[in-house]
Amino acid sequence: MTFADLGLHDRLLRAITDEGYTVPTPIQQEAIPLLLKGHDLFGCAQTGTGKTAAFALPILDGITRSEQRRGPRALILAPTRELAVQIAESFSAYGKYVRFRHVTVFGGVSHRPQADAIRRGVDVVVATPGRLIDLLDQRLLHLDRVETLVLDEADRMLDMGFIAPIRQIVGLLPSKRQTLLFSATIPDEIRELAASLLHEPKHVTVTPVSSAVETVDHQVYYVGRTHKKDLLHHLLANELHGSVLIFSRTKRGADRIVKDLAKVSIRAEALHGDKSQEARQRALGNFKTRRTRILVATDIAARGIDIDELSYVINFDMPDTPETYVHRIGRTGRAGATGVAITLVSPDERNDMRGIERVTRIRANVIADHPYGVSEDEWRSVEPAPRPQQRQQRPSSSGPKPPRRPRPSGGPQHDRRSNDASSASTQERPQRTSTQARPYARAEEPRRDSGDATGGSSRRQPRRPFRRSR
Repeated sequence: MTFADLGLHDRLLRAITDEGYTVPTPIQQEAIPLLLKGHDLFGCAQTGTGKTAAFALPILDGITRSEQRRGPRALILAPTRELAVQIAESFSAYGKYVRFRHVTVFGGVSHRPQADAIRRGVDVVVATPGRLIDLLDQRLLHLDRVETLVLDEADRMLDMGFIAPIRQIVGLLPSKRQTLLFSATIPDEIRELAASLLHEPKHVTVTPVSSAVETVDHQVYYVGRTHKKDLLHHLLANELHGSVLIFSRTKRGADRIVKDLAKVSIRAEALHGDKSQEARQRALGNFKTRRTRILVATDIAARGIDIDELSYVINFDMPDTPETYVHRIGRTGRAGATGVAITLVSPDERNDMRGIERVTRIRANVIADHPYGVSEDEWRSVEPAPRPQQRQQRPSSSGPKPPRRPRPSGGPQHDRRSNDASSASTQERPQRTSTQARPYARAEEPRRDSGDATGGSSRRQPRRPFRRSR
């Protein structure tokens, strides 16, 4: 099957040929015909499978064949600025022979150029949810004429807490529209979101949930936690030749890796959310043009990295979830190319790696031939201690405790001198007369007799609650 068999416009076919594509990917073969017919779509596809063209080409085909209308006709939501820029570049490449306008909306930069582009009129808006809501609140953009809504990498947007902004944006769209949802993984939250947004959708699944790219060679290096940076220096200097993307769990960790590499004369750049938009674009551009061989990124910032010939991905920090592992290694092995995913695993992270292998159904190759292996003492230090045997309770020699006597209805009569329950239960407590003084009581004036006709105790009786006379 070729792109001409999908029924796309000739202008789009010419642009596709200029980009060097001849055969559509599996998700493009399944999704494009359905979208041209106007169906809603729920697509499960990993990054690097061509899903951007799968929704960009039908949108451009509709713009080419229909009359010009005022207002944005397509809205694409992306989780990060880098991914939004990447999608906008794809629209520019595929639509260079189509008369249309598009704008990329994201935070971290001045909103004035974006607002000016919207005032001139746009057909396609590619945006991150946060900045889009800012423009909507300022009434600089109206979505009442949107025909197509695309949620790209919806699972990552939910992880970043964009569920409330997404629902707010959807509430401003026309009820009659075409909605597309793409996700690399399908947790329960994504299913609930799809059920609330899509109308009788068609399902397209290219890869199973939480599966890894088959063209990637998975390797595991067991190393002590204090020797991770030493092993990283060794691999980059002696064994890995080509572009390398290193993943760090935190922004501070990414900066620390860059500084440690600089100490051994290895140049690298960091990419994370604390960097300015200009610095992030510069680092990403240098990495794509091969000016920088090594890029250290966090999970969120790396979502916009689209390089066809990325040779290596290194997990310096263990991914939090199997889905994060899938997203990380999806940066390599794209468009049918091969790649290597290396994970540095400390002894206390061994069970986490086993869980990733079980969920993603991969079998990672353990590389033991390196100078920073784990010693037996380190393995032994993380082994779980044996559980102490539960001590059996020996039966009491005095037999079962006697049942507690019920409290008399007349009020509590506690003996302050003795707590011996056995003696209190066997014999009756003697009455104390008014002449007997308590050894621990302070001297006080003699009190009147309680007026008991039977000559009972002169101790103060329990105070009765006050009752109002009727």
